[in-house]
Amino acid sequence: MSNPLIADRAKLLEQIRAQMNEKRYVHTLGVAESARSLAKKYGADPDKAEVAGYVHDYCKCWPTEKMRDYLLRYDFPEAVLHGEKELWHAFVGAVVIQNELQITDPEIIQAVRYHTTGRSGMTLLEKVVCLADYIEPNRKFPGVEELRILAKKDLDEALAEAFGGTIAQLIGKRKTVFPLTLQAYNDLVSR
Repeated sequence: MSNPLIADRAKLLEQIRAQMNEKRYVHTLGVAESARSLAKKYGADPDKAEVAGYVHDYCKCWPTEKMRDYLLRYDFPEAVLHGEKELWHAFVGAVVIQNELQITDPEIIQAVRYHTTGRSGMTLLEKVVCLADYIEPNRKFPGVEELRILAKKDLDEALAEAFGGTIAQLIGKRKTVFPLTLQAYNDLVSR
């Protein structure tokens, strides 16, 4: 299937693969596939969803210090810098995909930026990419099958369930919950 947003798919995949280990690359392919499928089901742009899926974890395997340098260089809010390091790759990736991959579509950039935290008022594409990251075929965690079933019925409900699970897991580990994630959850369940 041809994606008009990708001039050279093989080159893009080669660039992505060079940034990550094999497990992360397989996950990335699964997210792109799942995002395209969810986009078709819920009316988002499937081509943009696929591209966002491919690039969502572009910086995930980078060393922490390299990501910290980007956060400081691009003057990210203190909340990001002092938040869980697991979230950094999304914020850094939103900048890096523009510089290294020449991806300039603002919807794709925002979908990458918020794929880990969510936010209040998420766009349809942001929801699709975020949920695709949770449910792609290679994910294995308690409750993922139920999420996949729910994702076929109700995008918002599935995403609220996913965020709720993440929040509960973080609380169980006595870790901080990033404010945007709480806002995303509250926004979704209040609808």
